[in-house]
Amino acid sequence: MSKIFLTSDTHFGHDRDFIWKPRGFSNVHEMNEEIVRRWNSIVTEDDIVYHLGDIMLGDDSVGLSYLKQLNGMIYIAFGNHDTSKRIHLYKQCHNVMDVQMGFRVKNKKKTCILTHYPTVTANGEDTRTINFFGHTHQQTNFYEDKPYMYHVGMDSHNCYPVDIELALQEIKNKKGENL
Repeated sequence: MSKIFLTSDTHFGHDRDFIWKPRGFSNVHEMNEEIVRRWNSIVTEDDIVYHLGDIMLGDDSVGLSYLKQLNGMIYIAFGNHDTSKRIHLYKQCHNVMDVQMGFRVKNKKKTCILTHYPTVTANGEDTRTINFFGHTHQQTNFYEDKPYMYHVGMDSHNCYPVDIELALQEIKNKKGENL
């Protein structure tokens, strides 16, 4: 049975130490290689992955070479570094199924809004709609401690994609509710 994974901000090829150093790497090449290894260690070819933007920076051919190595059927919600040219290139990759501004996914009783930027989808204690997001490079999973805004980026998940079921369980535990 296939699984659904979420992630963002791989930043393949982004050769700035403020990206790779906090992630525990010595250089961008080491980061790129290890992200692919970690991704492929948990994601199978039959799994679905929603990548919530900022796949690469720098040389597009380098970034694409890493994207093409990733397992799974990848749906991309583009981020602030995903230019029109890059979006066109993503659509040419064999493992990329679709590229959109964002996605809406139903999981059991929850509606999940998948975006690059954190997006308020609830009012106060109402957590029926969950926002999974990237962009912030935060090392914690909840945006401003809100139980309905969950960060899926590489920086808070040790450079692994996140199984949506595990993320929803973490949200459930934080809120203390039945999903």
